[in-house]
Amino acid sequence: MKTSVKMLALSALMCSSANELKAYDPPTMGWSSWNTFALNISESIIKNQANAMASKGFVKAGYVYLNIDDGYFGGRDEETGQLLIHKTRFPNGLKPVVDYIHNKGMKAGIYSDGGPTTCGYYHGGDKTGNGVGLYQHDQQDCDFFFKELGFDFIKVDFCGGDPIHNDRNLDLNEQERYTAIAKAISNTGRDDVRMNVCRWAYPGTWVHDIACSWRTTGDINCSWNSVKNIIAENLYLSAYCYGGHYNDMDMLEVGRSLTTEEDKTHFGMWCLLSSPLLIGCDVANLSTTASNLLKNRELIAVNQDSLGLQAYVVAQENETYTLVKDFGQLNGLTRVCGVYNPTDEKKVVTLRFADLCLGGDVLVRDLFKRRDLGTYQDTLEVTVPKHGLCLYQVTGQERYERTLYEAETAYLQGYTEIDWNRPTYESNAACSGGMMASWLGKNAKYDIQWRHVYSEEGGDYYLTTKYMSGESRSMTLEVNGKKISTISASNKGWGVVQSNKRKITLQPGDNLIRLYNTSAYMPNIDCIEVKKVIPTAIENITAENAENQDTYSLSGVRIRSARPARGIYVKGGKKVVRN
Repeated sequence: MKTSVKMLALSALMCSSANELKAYDPPTMGWSSWNTFALNISESIIKNQANAMASKGFVKAGYVYLNIDDGYFGGRDEETGQLLIHKTRFPNGLKPVVDYIHNKGMKAGIYSDGGPTTCGYYHGGDKTGNGVGLYQHDQQDCDFFFKELGFDFIKVDFCGGDPIHNDRNLDLNEQERYTAIAKAISNTGRDDVRMNVCRWAYPGTWVHDIACSWRTTGDINCSWNSVKNIIAENLYLSAYCYGGHYNDMDMLEVGRSLTTEEDKTHFGMWCLLSSPLLIGCDVANLSTTASNLLKNRELIAVNQDSLGLQAYVVAQENETYTLVKDFGQLNGLTRVCGVYNPTDEKKVVTLRFADLCLGGDVLVRDLFKRRDLGTYQDTLEVTVPKHGLCLYQVTGQERYERTLYEAETAYLQGYTEIDWNRPTYESNAACSGGMMASWLGKNAKYDIQWRHVYSEEGGDYYLTTKYMSGESRSMTLEVNGKKISTISASNKGWGVVQSNKRKITLQPGDNLIRLYNTSAYMPNIDCIEVKKVIPTAIENITAENAENQDTYSLSGVRIRSARPARGIYVKGGKKVVRN
């Protein structure tokens, strides 16, 4: 009988150690009012959506937050500054609505702004949104929202703090404002409130300690170009998704007017990249096809996986992208991968399992169709429709250590999409992945870090650093906090890749490799390659027996295997025969 992918995944989970199963809070799942109803919300609309979420199985599927966005405001009391609720849209106030949501087995979410005015006021002409933002009312409003009304989530916009989005020309500091709001929430005594920072761009690494999620792009709209552009902006942000804190790609447009294929890609990529899943359509009038997609429990499991990882790009071919992430177990035999085609024509792509660090027989499960496709070796030819995504759970017999770490998967302490001349990622055709890290150096925090360079047993490795420079520059190499050497780059041009190879020692488990220059600009970084120093005895092993090595193989260092191989292999520098 053929073993299913699901059974192997379950076996891997049962055999994993406690430190491999760190459980993090998953991305927020629920519904939000803005995409369909904008400012035209009301008590009856919110209750109707709560009814539909419960009766149609969305709450059971995990969509437990029901969020009221902009449009509920009614100004402020002139004497006390107390926030008022729109008398026509919510004649009974918000408390009965919150209670209704809670009684449906859901959590309730609310909206505000980091400045004095909301986006609906400035861009939507809603005059009741003037002066209702959190600015100068942080504690008063947080006490009202979370102690008096009982909300469980808040989305905080920034139109009132950004001069191009408000008529007061206020230019507030994002970090200061959102930090103050987080403190006000904490002061309420509630430790279960989720805050979403909505600054429409990645605001900076400080946000990880402030919010459970943060918007990385401008607002989504119901068009393929919008979805495609948001995916493009998030392909290289995997380093900033960790510890139960997530890059937010905005609310879902599934079930509105995209094609069926575009809906699948939209939802599948939001799952693969671990974005919050907030339904934005009218759930009460949702098609069966869209409903089934949104409730696909195998796709939801990819998004809600307790590892809390965002997939990263491992290959580009014919204008498509292959992404992968661990699933269920760190460095385990089971992973999730996607082959994404943003173009306007069908593409045929070769999925190479070596790119996924998997070997041997690889069982492939289609997560959209929810069925096993079979067992493959080395490669799988994939046909991806235009605007399409093929999403698979893949389980190999063998798992190998990762050897290639692109700069675009590295963590830049100084990265932000708000300020200029800061460390960032840029396209460069000369680079192995078509991307590079640039504007590094001149500050201790303007460095580049690969924070999870994994070694199963530790030991000696060759580290090859690849970089480009149009002038003479240098950088310091550090491994696990220990300075190793200074790497000097010659003036060979910004499109010419140079390399530096040296031996380093890694510890078992995760390692941190860092490049920095505290006083001058660094070269632009393409990638690093990390390969085990192979004992001399392995040179005596023939290529035909190399696949049977217990510790080393042609694909890299084996981490774990589903079953032992027979034949000659190498362990501890000695040849051993296993019958």
